Amino acid sequence: MNSIKSKKSSRTPITPRRINNLVKKALANGFESKPAQGKVFLESLELGSLFATQYMKGVLIGTTESSAVVVITECNNEDQSFWLGKRRISCKTEVEKL
Repeated sequence: MNSIKSKKSSRTPITPRRINNLVKKALANGFESKPAQGKVFLESLELGSLFATQYMKGVLIGTTESSAVVVITECNNEDQSFWLGKRRISCKTEVEKL
């Protein structure tokens, strides 16, 4: 009968220098996110475009580097009165173009 022997781990500890090197290597080409299949980022739409998310529909009226100004026209959320109207949301919000 074979006995089970415990294996000793031969891993070296991760040092801050090694972490920094890994981070630099991972971000060397820059980080680029992609939307899910069938969706686009809000920042890629033209002004005046209609869009829909899982819970709301709206119109894009302006963008900046980090946010988008939209008018929410329909909302399927419980707190509907809060969401309707002019809002500022992230440019990286995944939406379906209508």
